[in-house]
Amino acid sequence: MNLESPKVTVQKSAQDLFDQLTDVKNFEKLMPDNIAKFEVTGEDAFIFGLKGMPEIKLKMKDKIAPNKIVLGAASDKLPFTLTSNIDTISDSESAVQLFFEGEFNAMMAMMVKGPISKFIETLANNMNKL
Repeated sequence: MNLESPKVTVQKSAQDLFDQLTDVKNFEKLMPDNIAKFEVTGEDAFIFGLKGMPEIKLKMKDKIAPNKIVLGAASDKLPFTLTSNIDTISDSESAVQLFFEGEFNAMMAMMVKGPISKFIETLANNMNKL
């Protein structure tokens, strides 16, 4: 299952945005209002939970400055990645788009597609809060 957020323009350089996103504690600022839990569990990992959904642990899998950050599920039960692609527009402006890629069975994909689409859209739209 592949989903993508809208592309969002942020008033930060690509490097600034990259630096903000590689610090996992900053993801708390991006979370939707219905967040029930957010906990940093290490330098490159955090757990979050949305009301009515199971908690998910994300871990930094890869980073290529200043354009790409890949977070992945720390558990093999629901394998997925969340990739942030950052494009430079100018010295003080960049564009970011989130890509979600997961391997789910058809029934699970049907159940999570809506909530995950809304979730990554919210993360992208909240990038200006960084």
